[in-house]
Amino acid sequence: MAAAGAILVKTMNLLAGKVRPGVSTRELDQAAEKFISSQGAEPAFKGYRGFPGSICASPNSMIVHGIPGPYTLQRGDILSVDVGVIYEGWVADAARTFAVGPITPVAHKLLKTTEESLFAAVPECRVGNRLGDVSHAVQAHVEAAGLSVVRSLVGHGVGREMHEEPQVPNYGEPGTGIPLEEGMVLAVEPMVTAGRHAVRVGEDHWSIYSQDGSLAAHFEFTIAITADGPRVLTPWHREISRGGNSLRGSPWGRSRGAALPRE
Repeated sequence: MAAAGAILVKTMNLLAGKVRPGVSTRELDQAAEKFISSQGAEPAFKGYRGFPGSICASPNSMIVHGIPGPYTLQRGDILSVDVGVIYEGWVADAARTFAVGPITPVAHKLLKTTEESLFAAVPECRVGNRLGDVSHAVQAHVEAAGLSVVRSLVGHGVGREMHEEPQVPNYGEPGTGIPLEEGMVLAVEPMVTAGRHAVRVGEDHWSIYSQDGSLAAHFEFTIAITADGPRVLTPWHREISRGGNSLRGSPWGRSRGAALPRE
């Protein structure tokens, strides 16, 4: 899974360099599929329950599951990119939300807070904790900033299959839920809006938007629970991307090492 994660991180870095005004989400999808295939791996999303893309590309008020297509990025957009990779039968899953050039203060706060909430959840992914400790870490950070955690979408276990048990909500009470055990691997993925948490499904029956039209962000790691603590299998330096620039400083960037609809 770490090998799949390494391919995924390289894919995401490739896409980060291509996110700019004038680029279509279809072009990003094609670049991702070509690179993943060149690494001897497969895009986990393509064909999954009929999904037509190799990545999910979700702009602005779209939270997750955006089908890549003719949409052309514009200056001031934000774009959530979700990537899944299968390598030798093992799956890794991760997401980042990018700024397309300069963005508004509201959008920057949304991206910064959502990413920070993911990093806040990482230390809770350890033996002896419970699932609610992970969920609560996300919720507490997001709500302290006056933003909303999407409640109808969840993270998940991941391994041989892209979606395994347990479900990983982004809200919950500490000390509750199943115990976390060595060998579990979780896809933890905060999905956050600048408005309310309610969602609506798009006409394509895939894309999911904030119901009130507010901006949305999505960040995700694949995290293994080990005897030595959490191991992030899809690591990157903490950053809020601004046309390829970043704010550095991730304690997990050198770590060893959204979900499509659940039915």
